[in-house]
This record gives sequence, structure tokens and C-alpha cells, in this order.
Amino acid sequence: MKEKLLELIALPFETEWLEFKEAKNDFDFNELGRYFSALSNAARLHGVDAGWLIFGVTNTPPRQVVGTGYCHQPPGLEKRKQQIAQHTNHRLTFRHIHDILVDGKRVLMFEIPPAIPGTPTTWDGIAYGRSHDRLEPLRLDQIDQIRRSATYEDWSAEKCPSASVQDLDTEAIAFARKQYLRRNQHLLSEASQWSDETFLHKAKVLHDGRVTRAAIILLGKPESVTHLTPAAVRISWILRDDRGIEQDFAHFEPPILLAVDKVFAKIRNVTYRYLPDSTLFPTEFTQYDPWVIREVLHNAIAHQDYTKGGHINIVELPDSLLVTNMGSFLPGSVEAVIRQDAPPSVYRNRVLAEAMVNFNMIDTIL
Repeated sequence: MKEKLLELIALPFETEWLEFKEAKNDFDFNELGRYFSALSNAARLHGVDAGWLIFGVTNTPPRQVVGTGYCHQPPGLEKRKQQIAQHTNHRLTFRHIHDILVDGKRVLMFEIPPAIPGTPTTWDGIAYGRSHDRLEPLRLDQIDQIRRSATYEDWSAEKCPSASVQDLDTEAIAFARKQYLRRNQHLLSEASQWSDETFLHKAKVLHDGRVTRAAIILLGKPESVTHLTPAAVRISWILRDDRGIEQDFAHFEPPILLAVDKVFAKIRNVTYRYLPDSTLFPTEFTQYDPWVIREVLHNAIAHQDYTKGGHINIVELPDSLLVTNMGSFLPGSVEAVIRQDAPPSVYRNRVLAEAMVNFNMIDTIL
């Protein structure tokens, strides 16, 4: 536990699941309970094994061990565990309270379990979270994120009972195979012997010989979308002038793997030329970097909530592109993504996203 303590002290900043307090002699019981709730919820939100509340260490870096006299006499700590359980939902309490000595100074390490999947941890009926140095009621988007962690189901992984490989487009399968081998060149000789069914199993869009929803989205014939009803799979491109009046439009359906280049061809990516200083030879550049369009469009496909029956829309204006899809933002907020600085722990369509990685459509850490 001393090694764990030194590891936590060495962190350059406090995270939402870690808090240091000097607590030289005492600490308010209700404040302790609110921290229990906040750190438990933070542990669930950030996918860590435990939240930590440390007594006997200064809060401001460089942190120093100063020691604590909190609940020094037995059975104080065991009693605190029982008291905490009386005020939390599901009678949650500290997993362990580690009472250790560091250079002769006493430190308490309160190990707090993550909130139960689907249920934020409450203190006297209120779920708490941290906002910088303050404790406050947990935000609604964070409550929703914890609730969704209960029984996460990958819609794209579900098999289509009435669909077969014959519902998939042969041109799309051939193109998918080509892209798959670009990413897996070590399989070139082996893959020449694969049947389409073997390849689709390797690409994880066929499970036990059954076609998944991900396969229909990326490789299905246009009429195969009936296997996904009432879900909808469509990309709509809309051209508007500078007054917002529609000038043109087009719709694209599966196989989405082949549709994305057709969508890209519709976008009027103007080429500009300019003369750098001290030369008469112009430099050319396009209005939009194709890599940016690839990233945005393919991520919209991967993270669309298809159960809502909506389209992925690309609205083109003279000086901008707006790409929208259906569904809530799973990480909760952009701020949360930036703070965490790590891939999300939950993907809405994991099998679809993995297939898109296999088919060279997206690059991500899954």
C-alpha cells in the first residue's frame, strides 16, 4: 500500500476519482459521505477499479505526508464503515481503509468501490460528483452515462435471423477484402484460399454463419435494409446556398462501404491557388482536407444510433460542411473526453466500429 500511495502522490494532478486531505485531527462526517459518493461515481465514469480518498497528505503539489489523527482509536474506522453504509444506496461502504505509516506518520487510504453499474452512488439520496475542487450533485449527462453502463448491448452485433450472405453485395465484399488485406498484408497468401464466408468471419461481421447488422450496414444490398426495420441506414447529402435554400440533394443507402466515396464525390471541394512570397509558382490546396472529411463521415457512421430511424446528414454550404448523426454523446461531454485523454470505455456499435477498422475506414484504439 505504501507503493500505491507513492504512485498516487506522484500523479501531476488530482483526477476526479482521487482526493487528498490533511485531516489532521477530524473530518466532517457528512463531508466524508459526500466524497464517498463523488469518488465512487467518478470511478465508474472513468472505468477505474476504485476511487481513493487519502487522509494525512497535503492537497497541493508537491504533496507532502503530514500525518492524520482521524479515528485513531479503535474501533473508530470499522464504525465509520458501518455508518457510511447506513446513508448510501445499496449499503455501499469503503472496500478497505488502509491504515499505514510513512516515515513515522500515519496515513489513511480510503478505498472506494465504483458505483454499481446502472446506479449512481448516493449519499442521503443525492448522487454527488466533483467539479474542480467542489462537490455538487452529479450532472444529468453523468447520471445517464452510469445508467447506460448497466446492460450495454451492441445493436450492431445482433444477428439478422432472416438474412444470409446472399443479401450482401458481391462488389462490396470484394472491396472489403481488398481493404482488409491492405491492413493485414501478412495474410495475403493465406487469404487467397478463403471463401467469402471465411473472410466475413475473419472480419467479424459474420457470427456462427449468421449475418450481423454491421454486415448489412457496410456490405448489404440496398434492399437488405428491410432486415433492419424499423432502423434506418441512409446518408443524405444536401447542398444549400448562402441563404440556406436547398439547391440539390442525394441519398445513399447500403452498401455503405461503397457509398462513402460517392458521398465524397458530391462534396464540392474547391481547389484554391496562391503564390507564396518570392516565387511565381502557385501552391494548390483544397477547401477541405479529405482526411478530415473521412474522419468525420466515418465516425458519424460508426457512432450513429440506428434505432432512432434517422439519417446521417451532410449539409454543404458555400463555406462549410455540417455532418450530423442520431444519438446522444456517450462520453457525456467533450470536456470529459479532453480531461480523460483516453479512448472511451463504451462504444455504441463496437462490432460495426471493429469492422470499419478492418475495412480501413477508421483508425482507432478499440
